[in-house]
Amino acid sequence: MKFARFLADGAIRAGVVNGEVIREIEGNMFTAWDYTGNVFRYDRVSLVAPLAPRHVIGIGANYVASSAQLPVELPDIPVFFFKPSSSVVGPEAEVVIPSGVGEVKFESELAVVIGKEAKQVSEEDVWSYIFGYTVANDVTAPQFFHPDGHWTIGKSFDTFTPLGPVIETELDPRAVSVKARVNGEEKQNSSTELMIISISKMISYLSHVMTLQPGDVILTGSPVGAELVGPGTVIECEVDGIGTLRNTFIAAKAPVVSIRRS
Repeated sequence: MKFARFLADGAIRAGVVNGEVIREIEGNMFTAWDYTGNVFRYDRVSLVAPLAPRHVIGIGANYVASSAQLPVELPDIPVFFFKPSSSVVGPEAEVVIPSGVGEVKFESELAVVIGKEAKQVSEEDVWSYIFGYTVANDVTAPQFFHPDGHWTIGKSFDTFTPLGPVIETELDPRAVSVKARVNGEEKQNSSTELMIISISKMISYLSHVMTLQPGDVILTGSPVGAELVGPGTVIECEVDGIGTLRNTFIAAKAPVVSIRRS
């Protein structure tokens, strides 16, 4: 089942995609909902991010180029980071490159949407806590990374986390391809089998650190091939079985406020 959020008649609505139409729903997507009876043409509405996430959590450097490069021993502490919910935008939304920065990095990723409270969950039980999956572009401005390794600012600008186009609830994520095209040219295309930390391991690990809640989004890492791009670039991120997330990168119109010592 594919869930979407969309703008129609001046309001943001939620619905289930059924072929060429979206059947509107009301209620809580994660717990209890019902159809309203309203039906909208899929090609006549504007999609927004398929959910308003509670938290967005990413994992760094989680793909290798080939199965031969998969490590025998996994890291004791995976590299995780937070992205603010204010950075989330939807399909076709513009990604704003900060003032003073010529280029930023796109990163096509499979995103996991948590469906129920998860605390100290075993790897075997992780799958029952997942609501579904969507496509993410983990946009990054590495120029704002702290020399000591802090990534927060470089990951946090408004528009830096496009999500969409839908949440697919019936996907098996263990062997799907994650792709990205830059102005139509393919730059990324890797199977999720090339993840270093698997989805079950990363969510189990996180659930032993923090209690995950419905609406939390986990970005599972980006394949080899991500690169810096500038204004005017169109990025299409695609995951098999979910769809394509398309965004255009533009230059900021206002300068970024710097912090200086007095």
